[in-house]
Amino acid sequence: MAESVMEVVRRYQIDPKKSLGQNFLIDASHLDRIVAAAELDRDDVVLEIGSGLGTLTRRLAAQAGQVVTVELDDRLIELLRADFAGQPHVHIVHNDILAIDPPALLAEFLPPAFAKNAGYKVVANLPYYITSLALRHILEASPPPTLAVVMVQKEVAERICAKPGDLSLLAISVQFYANPRIIQRVSAGAFYPTPKVDSAILRLDVLPQPAVTTVAPREFFTIVRAGFGQKRKQLANSLSAGLAVSKVVVQEALTDVGIDPKRRAETLTLAEWGVLCPQLEQARTR
Repeated sequence: MAESVMEVVRRYQIDPKKSLGQNFLIDASHLDRIVAAAELDRDDVVLEIGSGLGTLTRRLAAQAGQVVTVELDDRLIELLRADFAGQPHVHIVHNDILAIDPPALLAEFLPPAFAKNAGYKVVANLPYYITSLALRHILEASPPPTLAVVMVQKEVAERICAKPGDLSLLAISVQFYANPRIIQRVSAGAFYPTPKVDSAILRLDVLPQPAVTTVAPREFFTIVRAGFGQKRKQLANSLSAGLAVSKVVVQEALTDVGIDPKRRAETLTLAEWGVLCPQLEQARTR
């Protein structure tokens, strides 16, 4: 029988690092829910972000064909390599996920039979402090994963899944690439050490192409960031200031596509951004 998280912590005298946002998930039922949400089989390639003590890694290894797991904490690497020494389909990587290209990493470690399969899934208990950066990193990868199941702060999960009227730049950034949904809310007591906030298991079904294709992603996010740049300001004002385009030109662009210039960024749907962005891109480059 595998040791519990707390048994491993005591045996190796591991003191979780605040600097790495380490909160180990100690409730096995939530580990099982994460793996179930990923819908794994022996044809699947999994990239795990944050191996931790290997509790989630063991469950992934039992169901997936190949697991590449990335851990930044050098104290845990030898422990992990010893634990998985008899499982050649599990690859322990000592690195920062934000510093490496996910598809290139997988190509480096996977055997040819799996390397030919372009699809992969991401599973992670993400440190709170890198959540936004990590999600952007994996969703902007080429190719991106087909599916991601991540543990994140509950409030962040709710923001990501928000509907028009309550959208944020983070929600737009994720929904541009994927359909998000909350699988399970997880209380703070399920972790060691206990964080100050609850978490949630978030599933991202990655779209075959971005939700908006009328402009390139770089231009899209330049415009959307400008829209959200001045909270509680009307779109005409925030876009004009953020894009350095006259308010009159911005108002005309908004009116031309049927959007009231007095609306605020959080009320726009992705479809509305999709028709607005080409108009504003033309105005910016004139």
